[in-house]
Amino acid sequence: MTAIDVVLPLLGLRITAGPLELRGSTDDLLGPLADLASAGIHAPEAMPFFVPWSLTPPPAMPLAVARYHWGKRAEFSPARWTADLAVFWRGELAGSQGFSTSDYLTTRTGETGSWLGRRFQGRGIGTAMRQVMCAFAFDHLDAEYVTSGAFADNPASLAVSRKTGYVGNGWRRVERLGKPATIRGLLLDPPSLIRYEHPLVVDGLAPFRRSIGLDADTPAREK
Repeated sequence: MTAIDVVLPLLGLRITAGPLELRGSTDDLLGPLADLASAGIHAPEAMPFFVPWSLTPPPAMPLAVARYHWGKRAEFSPARWTADLAVFWRGELAGSQGFSTSDYLTTRTGETGSWLGRRFQGRGIGTAMRQVMCAFAFDHLDAEYVTSGAFADNPASLAVSRKTGYVGNGWRRVERLGKPATIRGLLLDPPSLIRYEHPLVVDGLAPFRRSIGLDADTPAREK
């Protein structure tokens, strides 16, 4: 029987760096991720996400989280893909770190997005997981640029970007919960990356690269 991580190598991807681990968000992690999100990500009066998914009532959160991840898996292809990796800190599930892109083989550019359970915030974990994801993109996926964005009233996210090495890349005005809000664009290139103190160890890299259209002519076996 073919294992699911063979069909979708994203689910077999694992990146470790010291106490931090990023791994594919397999089905057994979707319920715990939903529970973590329902326990709180941000203050009630704040909304840091471009899509306000964190307002989903706790009873509906597990299905909403599952549908999101299943949808991203269904549309995964070299033309358009999202890698949402579950974040573990010292072995405990802490949040999610993502990298999304389209036309990657041409643009070599993707956008980061992430969230952390509130009890894990303020401990440098958000910066570490962003630094690790960006290092993975540059060192292992041949990325040339990584972008991000945050609302102007989200100083924590902007601070993480600054500590990772991003620079400002414009702004845009959008609607947020019926009111106008400003999103600050951010851009990072390899020389500007401020790296995490621990080196990366990556498992499942070769099949993941092939799944996004890189190394298409290499033999179908792990490096």
